[in-house]
Amino acid sequence: MKCEWVRENIVLQVYGELADDARHELEQHVARCADCAAELKAEQDFHALLAQDRAADPSPNLVAASRMRLQEALETAKQGSFWSRLAFDPANWLLQMKFSPALASAILIVGFVGGIGTMREIYGSRPTTTAGVTNSTGTTAVPTEASIASISSIVQDPGTNQVSIKYNTLSTQEAQGSLNDQKIQQLLLYAARNNYNSGVRVDSVDLLAQKSGDMQVREALMYTLQNDTNPGVRLKSLDALGNYVKNDTNVRDSVLRALVNDSNSGVRIEALRLIEPVKADGSVRGVLMALAAKDQSTYIKSQARTMLAQLPEID
Repeated sequence: MKCEWVRENIVLQVYGELADDARHELEQHVARCADCAAELKAEQDFHALLAQDRAADPSPNLVAASRMRLQEALETAKQGSFWSRLAFDPANWLLQMKFSPALASAILIVGFVGGIGTMREIYGSRPTTTAGVTNSTGTTAVPTEASIASISSIVQDPGTNQVSIKYNTLSTQEAQGSLNDQKIQQLLLYAARNNYNSGVRVDSVDLLAQKSGDMQVREALMYTLQNDTNPGVRLKSLDALGNYVKNDTNVRDSVLRALVNDSNSGVRIEALRLIEPVKADGSVRGVLMALAAKDQSTYIKSQARTMLAQLPEID
């Protein structure tokens, strides 16, 4: 089991929403992975802070009805294809092949034929274009994430919203267009989440900030705030989310998570500044109380106490 899968499901584990088999696998992984164990502990601590001064729990009837609707939605959701299941669950298919020689032989034959086809495609018809594929309508097709190896540079024309993005597949390609173009937005979202170059990630987040009203963009910004290894990228994401702390509870929780867990003091201080307008919120008050009591940063502890002192007493 990969750490990425575990981290994507830690929140479900904390809220007790994982299936028994998935929960067992996650617990087994956490028991031998110090990094994932630390992240689980941080999420549990954060959940405990948010639980303070929360509104009353929903009624059992509401919870039961919600879970029934969720189950119905999962049962009617479109299932992945045969090949996607093979790609994303290799351990399961290896187990099946162990007991099914015919299946193993079939996969071996398909792989052999596919390999020949791929070699012919690569060496017999190398692409020469430096942009996306143009379709029959004359527009450039949107590149899929599977076809992108990395983003090498992002440049915005001064004084305009035109953007030039160079991205690598089998060879370096380039896409140009407005920030409103779906192709450009998809490349920027890919760069923010996946690119190995931190400078490119900073550039992509900087441009995505201009489209932070879009929910998909906002989710990508929250993802980078929580997961990016570069504090400059996290700080850019935090600034882009600042306008939504008041009205979007998901953004507010993401900023609070950065305030509690981020390893960079600059990111934490900026997060503290952003929550100041909503300090009267119950979850924010609970986090401030915890910070004022025992935070390791003298400055953050002092600021949290000051913000709490400005709040009216709870009856």
